[in-house]
Amino acid sequence: MFSIPVFARIVRASVLSLKQSAYVEAVRCAGAGDRVILLRHILPGTLPGVIVYFTMRIGTSILTAAGLSFIGLGPEPDVPEWGNILAMSRNMMMAGYWHVSVFPGLAIFLTVLAFNLLGDALRDTLDPKMKH
Repeated sequence: MFSIPVFARIVRASVLSLKQSAYVEAVRCAGAGDRVILLRHILPGTLPGVIVYFTMRIGTSILTAAGLSFIGLGPEPDVPEWGNILAMSRNMMMAGYWHVSVFPGLAIFLTVLAFNLLGDALRDTLDPKMKH
């Protein structure tokens, strides 16, 4: 559920912006080699963007997996997965057992919300452009 080209694009954009920064030029003038500059100064600067994108994609992956299993394209019907539980509880909801479908839906909602809030908090913490 993760797209490698998107991660590569994020890393490439970070590297292109960081390699022209003043501290990289200072390290280059001090005589550091390309490998040292890349591993010690540029690569650590790319990690915050990748980490934030990764946490945001976890929520999307949870929704995708639940949606696919809800329509029957996920694991076997007897596997206790949130989408399967919601699909099996559709008929029970009409009979008055609303809690059977509300709680798995609420669990999906809260889990995705938690990962999105985690991604926002990590972006606010790790992005140097956001700091004043």
